This record gives sequence, structure tokens and C-alpha cells, in this order.
Amino acid sequence: MTTIDLNADLGEGFGAWPAPADAELFPLITSASVACGFHAGDPGLMRETCAAAAAHGVVIGAHPGYPDLLGFGRRELGATPREIAGYVAYQVGALAACAALAGARVRYVKPHGALYNRAAREPEVARAVAEAVRAVDPGLALLGLAGSALVSAAREAGLRAVPEGFLDRAYRPDGSLVPRDVPGALIEDPAAAADRAVHLVRDGTLCAADGTRLSVRVESLCVHGDGRRAAALLRAVRERLAAEGIRPAPFMR
Repeated sequence: MTTIDLNADLGEGFGAWPAPADAELFPLITSASVACGFHAGDPGLMRETCAAAAAHGVVIGAHPGYPDLLGFGRRELGATPREIAGYVAYQVGALAACAALAGARVRYVKPHGALYNRAAREPEVARAVAEAVRAVDPGLALLGLAGSALVSAAREAGLRAVPEGFLDRAYRPDGSLVPRDVPGALIEDPAAAADRAVHLVRDGTLCAADGTRLSVRVESLCVHGDGRRAAALLRAVRERLAAEGIRPAPFMR
């Protein structure tokens, strides 16, 4: 049977503010990218999120971002590659420790927000991320935008590179994501997300915002956990995948 990973970014609360819809999303995903305290999250929430993931049989990934709580890690801070390597290593190590407290372990890394987008397009930044991950644990996989510099850097570093596609974001013709402040950047129609999931898994294609048909080979599909309709999208996706004989399963065993 054909399988595909479904991932979401979780643990993105802070202090007295809980993560938006984590309890509703855990039964719908196979991998969880957990915020590591820089753009969201704190030690208590990191431990709780890892425990919840383990209880649901969901694979845990570290979701490091820029040190930007005020901007939710979605602002470009212009950090140097050396600084970025430190940010990534620090956060991956922190989540690994919190996961250990929960009796679980981190299996992969996926950068967040502005850092993810920058690593997708800038080879020097991508290498800094990949080398930091390898230094912390060469057994970790690195998840990145399909066709991006980050996926290439992961392979060059000897890491398992996992290309992902987005079900809730519009694409540009060059394969990059449409910026969030552009009208139509967010996909909130469950049927549209489900259609994209089937096309990505079955024939490795998706339709860009201008109608261009892109070739996009993926091993994981993402729905952002803070999305207004994240649960509805994931339910529709799972239902459609089941109808097509496609089973959700984590890329890491």
C-alpha cells in the first residue's frame, strides 16, 4: 500500500497561552514538528507536547526558528550562518532533553518560518542548518521544502533528506511558497487540500498560483498547526487518502 507522512507544527504556545489546537490535531498526523522555545514553546510545553506525541504514536521532530517570540519566527532577522548553526543546535538539543523527560526521542528536524524559507533558497544557510543537525545527531532526518537548497544540503551532509509539500499554502511557479501577506497565499478549503494531497502522492504534481503545473516529489505533507482550519483540512485529507488507498504513515520508523 502507498503511504505518506502527514506532519504539523505543534507546541506553538507559550507560558499561559496554550498551543492552538494540538489535542485535536494529534490523532490526525503521523509526525509533529515541536517548537523549541525560540519562536514559541517553553520547557514545560515542550515536554508535554513530546509526551502527547508519544501517547498518540506520532514521531517527534524539532522545529527550530529564529529567536523571535514577538514575531512568531516569521520575520527575517538576517542572522549569519554561524549564528544560525548555534540557534539550530541549541534548540534541537533542548527539545531532545525535554523529549527524554517524556520518555521519548527526537527523530528529525524541520526549521520554522523565516528560517525555513531562507534555508530553502540560500545554500550557505542551508549548509549551516544541515551541519548543525549532523553535529548534534547524524541519525536525525532533515525535513525541507521539496527541490530546495535545504534538501540538497541535507544530502550533502550525509543526513536523511525528507522533501515536503504544503497542503495549506499556495506556490509560486518556481516552487517557492507565496508569502503569507499576499492574497490567496493560504489554502483553507478542505477539498482543495485533499485534491492536492492526492496529486502529490499519486503523480508528484501540484498547481501553482498562476496555474503552472509543478513537478514536486515529496515524502511528507504539511498542514500548519496554527492554521484556522487545520483540523478540517487534515480530516478531509485523511478521508480522501483512504478512498484512494493511501495510508498515512511516518517517514521515520
